[in-house]
Amino acid sequence: MKTSAIILAGGFSKRLGLDKGLVELAGRPLILHVLDRIHHFVDETVAVVGSNNQRSVFAPLLGRRANVVIDKYEMQSPLVGAATGFGNAQGEYSLLLPCDTPFVSSRVASLLLDLCVNKSAAIPRWPSGYIEPLQAAYQTKSALNAAKRALEQGKLNLGSMISYMDGVRYISTIVLQQVDPRLLSFFNINTLEDLKKAEGMLR
Repeated sequence: MKTSAIILAGGFSKRLGLDKGLVELAGRPLILHVLDRIHHFVDETVAVVGSNNQRSVFAPLLGRRANVVIDKYEMQSPLVGAATGFGNAQGEYSLLLPCDTPFVSSRVASLLLDLCVNKSAAIPRWPSGYIEPLQAAYQTKSALNAAKRALEQGKLNLGSMISYMDGVRYISTIVLQQVDPRLLSFFNINTLEDLKKAEGMLR
């Protein structure tokens, strides 16, 4: 079974002043922290960016470790990036990740891929009911078809894609705590305060 990892790296952070994936944590861009944690258990990695300018920066940075592709549609949203990623992924199952989660657990990510087999998706869900569609595993073709359907309807959120999928498996974050006790997989960096907190975690 061939697997892919799709990292969405097209976003620009106004609060941090540059592309999210290029924000440095401990002297290294965030996207490299994510790549380091997942590349060893997937067959390929696809990094999705929003423009030719972004590709010219990310492609040399990632080298042969990832295939850098540009969003297929003019509008930008996580769903657009996901659709582009699913359309370029060669794996039967794909892990979908943001570029700003430097502590993503390889054990959680690998488990989600395992739990996705024979399902259309394996998506973490908090006790509150909130889901993590950007830290989930998907059957690539099913997700691509659902993403296209949502976009054709003018919908730009990942929840719309999921609503068009049958056989979605939800995994409680309480279960995931068994392999990621502090659930740091879901810690993402949006502000300078987040960045400082992440630096403290690394120390």
